[in-house]
Amino acid sequence: MSPSMSPDAIRAAFSAAMSAMYRDEVPAYGTLMALVADVNEATLASQPKLRASLEATETLDRVSEERHGAIRLGTEAELAMMRRVFAVMGMFPVGYYDLSEAGVPVHSTAFRPVSEAALKLNPFRVFTSLLRLDLIADVELRATAEITLARRQIFSDVAVALVDKAERDGGLSHEDAALFVTEVLDTFRWHSEARVDQPLYTRLHDAHRLIADVVSFKGPHINHLTPRTLDIDAVQVQMPLRGIVPKAVVEGPPSRACPILLRQTSFKAVEERVSFPDENGNLETGSHTARFGEIEQRGIALTPKGRALYDRLLNQARATVRPAPDGSNADAYRDALARSFAAFPDDWNAMRKAGLGYFLYTVDQAIAGARGSDIEALIAVGAVRVDPIVYEDFLPVSAAGIFQSNLGDDAVQDFTASPNQRLFEKALGAAVLNEFEHYAGIERASIERCQATLKAFSDAA
Repeated sequence: MSPSMSPDAIRAAFSAAMSAMYRDEVPAYGTLMALVADVNEATLASQPKLRASLEATETLDRVSEERHGAIRLGTEAELAMMRRVFAVMGMFPVGYYDLSEAGVPVHSTAFRPVSEAALKLNPFRVFTSLLRLDLIADVELRATAEITLARRQIFSDVAVALVDKAERDGGLSHEDAALFVTEVLDTFRWHSEARVDQPLYTRLHDAHRLIADVVSFKGPHINHLTPRTLDIDAVQVQMPLRGIVPKAVVEGPPSRACPILLRQTSFKAVEERVSFPDENGNLETGSHTARFGEIEQRGIALTPKGRALYDRLLNQARATVRPAPDGSNADAYRDALARSFAAFPDDWNAMRKAGLGYFLYTVDQAIAGARGSDIEALIAVGAVRVDPIVYEDFLPVSAAGIFQSNLGDDAVQDFTASPNQRLFEKALGAAVLNEFEHYAGIERASIERCQATLKAFSDAA
């Protein structure tokens, strides 16, 4: 029996295969990747402290490989099976996001690696949304959507069999892993032939464009693939110079010396030709917009206290100026955001002492006699280095803003905010990981490692 391929290696192979597929399907993605690479190189050259922090946390090499995708599922059974598929790649559900509060009829989680070692090897993540059919007001249309979705099978029989085999045997051989990547990748592929006729597509589209995107097609085509930049403002400025028109406003917090959480921008979804079957079995030509380009810049993971402050300041800014989908008040919104976030400390040490963010503690230099449990004293004498822990997850308001800007200016609709994590986890077949507890555990473990290392050095001296 050939040796198993590690979940991390399968994830890396799948991420590379998806990137290649998406570059072929959406050529502008290749342009975006080249732009991000250029900006990251220039940023690292001009910011030696940033490079030093990435090197100290052993995360420099992962930046160029880092990307996340996003998919939208239609049924609970699809979500449950997708969890099993991602588990083969060492990806697990982290966080619960209710996008109905921002006018998008889905709730979501992020499948990603969770251990520090796995993240360093390949941090690929997929933001995965489940359509909320219960939010479709038209009862007849809701029933039709349910029937349509129930008839499709998004995974091949081979893919399902390989997942069963991985669960039974504790992994896949290199040969089976290669077949797994090929078969699962097909689930995320774009299919230009719709499964519904033009009149039904129009009714679904009128209910919400995202509903039409989920229900009308063979599977959950990847709707964007996102590289990570180290300077999203530079990317935003340079996108038009590369022939790409960015959305008017960068989602998330304002530009800061000490980045927090997540900032995202994108370019508009491309209009693609689609064939719709008619009642006679013939095909009619139409169009659909779903797939777009997105870029992200990741900052520090915030504690519950820091996140509460972030949410309050963001809501304050949006209450002053709510960003228009067409970007007509973009400057006013940016000004309101900057004024609001002046209340959030923009200094790593001030942030840390206020308990607003999570940090990674590492032994900087083994100083004789530097030991004990007082981490502040260890930092003061130079024995311990402190670096921000990267936020690996997502923001519901930002995700909704990206979705809406790419679905069209008329896509903003009101849904009654109805978070239901219990129902989502029941469909998922597992509980989602609490991101705050996870980051707190990483921080706590890093402190304990520092104390143990310094104690061992001191005892040996």
